[in-house]
Amino acid sequence: MFGLTALELARIQFGFTISFHIIFPAITIGLASYLAVLEGLWLWKRDTVYRDLYHFWSKIFAVNFAMGVVSGLVMAYQFGTNWSYFSAFAGSVTGPLLAYEVLTAFFLEAGFLGVMLFGWNKVGPGLHFFSTIMVALGTLISATWILASNSWMQTPQGFEIINGIVVPVNWFEVIFNPSFPYRLAHMTVAAFLATALFVGASGAWHLLRGNDNRRVRTMLSMAMWMLLVSAPLQILIGDLHGLNTLKHQPAKIAALEGHWENKPGEAIPLTLFGWPDMEKEETLYALKIPRLGSLILTHDWNGQFPGLKEFAKEDRPNATVVFWSFRIMVGLGMLMLLLGAWGLWLRWRDRLFDTNLFLRFATVMGPTGLIAILAGWYTTEIGRQPWIVYGVMRTKDAVSNHSALAMSTTLVAFIVVYFIVFGIGTRYMLKLVAKGPEDHEHEPTDDTGARRPARPLSAAPDQMDMFVPANHDRKG
Repeated sequence: MFGLTALELARIQFGFTISFHIIFPAITIGLASYLAVLEGLWLWKRDTVYRDLYHFWSKIFAVNFAMGVVSGLVMAYQFGTNWSYFSAFAGSVTGPLLAYEVLTAFFLEAGFLGVMLFGWNKVGPGLHFFSTIMVALGTLISATWILASNSWMQTPQGFEIINGIVVPVNWFEVIFNPSFPYRLAHMTVAAFLATALFVGASGAWHLLRGNDNRRVRTMLSMAMWMLLVSAPLQILIGDLHGLNTLKHQPAKIAALEGHWENKPGEAIPLTLFGWPDMEKEETLYALKIPRLGSLILTHDWNGQFPGLKEFAKEDRPNATVVFWSFRIMVGLGMLMLLLGAWGLWLRWRDRLFDTNLFLRFATVMGPTGLIAILAGWYTTEIGRQPWIVYGVMRTKDAVSNHSALAMSTTLVAFIVVYFIVFGIGTRYMLKLVAKGPEDHEHEPTDDTGARRPARPLSAAPDQMDMFVPANHDRKG
């Protein structure tokens, strides 16, 4: 297909499926924590706004959660079908880590998800809130195990190779490998950012359409507070993550900076834009800021770090791709910071909800959190090449013995099925968002504050009481 090898097609196929999958867990992580905050505020303040927002976003969470589970199952199967040599070589590490995710996070989510989604009027408020917290905790635990597995592939330790197979000798070192804390923090905050932008865009869109009420305003307000906190935090985490990557994967840093070689005693500029040419071994049309590259990546005005020419050609990642995927991620991050700061200024001037230019900007920024996650993921994974386990196993040695024709056929099938299935699911989820939260502020509630169900069938038994004589023996 298009002159690509089976290896290249296998990489494209895995990249395609994981691009779909990573979107849904990111929103699931953020929305689960958001729902826990909403229910906590409802129990504390008894303000119906938080209760109604909880019911509104729990529907969207359910759809998103289902799509995440389906896409994750498909992705997991590819380790056996397309990357069998990798599974045979490193399965003793990656297999248990994925099993731990199922035994802890997935079982926790599955055990409490039903109570969270359908138990509002069937269990006490304390138990329901506990269920919501457990689901939110489950999403974070799931991310922990997945990031532990991926981080080990980036910075492997705690193992020995015996008879050509990886054997874990220290599970603490396997899990808490050098890049794990930074990747976990970076991904978790990215999920919160993406969710804040999604929620904020929903609120801004409704305000632009004239749907101005307390629920919509609360959505936008909470999203802007979250954005204001998480965007600067993500920049700090990104800086620490970059320093860690420079230490353990210097070729990746050289590629994403488009840096080819050092000159004696000369500081490294920051290349804002350009086109790294892998054949000519230079970055064409480069726009540079003197010394800033040294300052950012070494925290030293005159510091240097290895250039791509210091690595053998077969050990270099594709600088052209990761150079631009990294800049897309960072550029969107700067726009997120701008949106949060603008929101704070408008809040101070009491203009947060009626400045149309800001609301349009917030609406347009809605998908950028997910785009930034994808760009960051491409930077991480493509920047690791040509290794599937960094410095231990090359990607070309991990792929299964499939023909290019077989990989082409399955790739086309994946593309068609994914766009149909997840396109329908995403469209339905966006229709729920467009409907907006319902106003139940004046509906009657029971003693626990739970509103009386509005569905005709569930309300039927109460209505039937009027036909029962007062002295009728109900035991008969």
